[in-house]
Amino acid sequence: MTLPVPSAANAAPAPSAHPWWRGAVLYQVYPRSYADTNGDGVGDLPGITARLDHIAALGVDGLWISPFFPSPMRDFGYDVSDYCGVDPRFGTLADFDALVARAHALGLKVVIDQVWSHTAAEHPWFVESRSSRDNPKADWYVWADAREDGSPPNNWQSWMGGPAWRWEPRRKQYHLHNFLPQMPDLNFHCPAVQDAVLDVGRFWLDRGVDGFRLDTANLYAHDPLLRDNPPLPPGERGDSPVLMQRHQFNADQPESLAFMQRLRALLDAYLDRLSVGELGGPEPVRAMQAYTEGTQRLHTAYSFAFLGPRPDAAAVMERLAPWADHSGWPAWAFSNHDAVRVASRWGAGAGGSFALSAGAPSEAAQAALPPSTWMALLMALRGTLFVYQGEELGLPQSRLAFEQLQDPYGIANWPLSEGRDGCRTPMPWVAEALHAGFSSAPPWLPADPAHAPLAVDRQAADPGSMLNTTRALIALRRRHPALRLGTLTALVADGPLLVLRREWQGEAVLCAFNLGAQALPTPAPLAAAWAGARLLWAQFATSADAGLAGGAAVFLGLDA
Repeated sequence: MTLPVPSAANAAPAPSAHPWWRGAVLYQVYPRSYADTNGDGVGDLPGITARLDHIAALGVDGLWISPFFPSPMRDFGYDVSDYCGVDPRFGTLADFDALVARAHALGLKVVIDQVWSHTAAEHPWFVESRSSRDNPKADWYVWADAREDGSPPNNWQSWMGGPAWRWEPRRKQYHLHNFLPQMPDLNFHCPAVQDAVLDVGRFWLDRGVDGFRLDTANLYAHDPLLRDNPPLPPGERGDSPVLMQRHQFNADQPESLAFMQRLRALLDAYLDRLSVGELGGPEPVRAMQAYTEGTQRLHTAYSFAFLGPRPDAAAVMERLAPWADHSGWPAWAFSNHDAVRVASRWGAGAGGSFALSAGAPSEAAQAALPPSTWMALLMALRGTLFVYQGEELGLPQSRLAFEQLQDPYGIANWPLSEGRDGCRTPMPWVAEALHAGFSSAPPWLPADPAHAPLAVDRQAADPGSMLNTTRALIALRRRHPALRLGTLTALVADGPLLVLRREWQGEAVLCAFNLGAQALPTPAPLAAAWAGARLLWAQFATSADAGLAGGAAVFLGLDA
């Protein structure tokens, strides 16, 4: 059975003595796919504003909005041509101001993406920089001469495929692009670039935003000597060129950390603001800790650690344990706009579905863990949490035909990869409505018919739905400071069994999970505590004697 907790509306607020973001839950909105109000098939800022009540009802602390700035949309907003505007597809600056005002009235913080490692080729900075070698912005981007044979300056590879260098005939030089060729990298070794980027941050802070999510934050600076990246050992290489080398010289350079200190000083001047860096790479924990060390760098760092295959208990603790005695603060997500949805990665597989009602899973469904299990696990973690739109509904990954793809990465790598479109299909609001209530026009990506039965209107009316389970779990985290702020200790991390102890100022919460498909006996630490504890929330578990069914999750409250 699933035992709910009181609604988010009645949840106790987070203790005010601590920054709002510490232990907070933020909801990620991908604007193109959230809600369309002007009938062009593309989501927009007024659509987000119109649906803020849904976000507030989840009980989250705020929302992170993916890019909405003017852009040629080769990478759907992550190629910015004007950092201080709103793309007409999404609305106007006045629409953004109205969104912030409404969010704040609902008690929601607003965090926006900032894509500062690169711009679109159409950005005026780049148009000027490429025009000659001696113009005022000549060194605002990363330029280099060709080798004697005309080849690129080094062996760096683009994440979008091919060399990370593009020839520019106007300058007779190559420019660096870690992503698409039309997305040139800014040169953070240039003080004027840093100043201009901080002015961008100041512009949005003055408009009332509560923080920034920094895209590809560890790619800001490059090795000024442009040394070749070394190859990875054979056993560590991936199946594309960019995954065959160690990114020693085009990522995680010390100059990036120095810039983060300048950014932190700016944010601290505004008080109560958040910086969260997206940090990829082969050693994400090391990078996260470096970028959040002390009080002069980022507030927290966004991890890719749980965006891959389904972990067992030991793998979960391998990601969490390094933070137990570290001064930095992590941020965790199980889904986002770049990854296959967690319900498919860790559940029934792409296109799979789950029973959303309360009772235990049927024998036939034992191999597919319900998304509520993973939501419960997320809410038990120590750190700042991100929930991606649709995750609260348990949406599975959408499957699209090649001719439906929009993502340049997916198109370039078909059929080995379907790209990122499958996690970006429109949000289903009304099961019986045209395009599931997302738009009155054909959407930019097709609305998934498999998502319609999971639409918000249907789940809102079902007390046992994934939507209402998510609300209950977020409320549980808000009501118990031990979950939001407390220490984390692993009591059991063996195969599929994970038992965590969260503790804060006289309160402790035991969080137990069976991350496997088969029923197992109740682990000893949980059984010993059960009799004298308060059952705060449980899924597929009613007592210590009953054991833990596959996918079971239990939260027990006890005195520390």
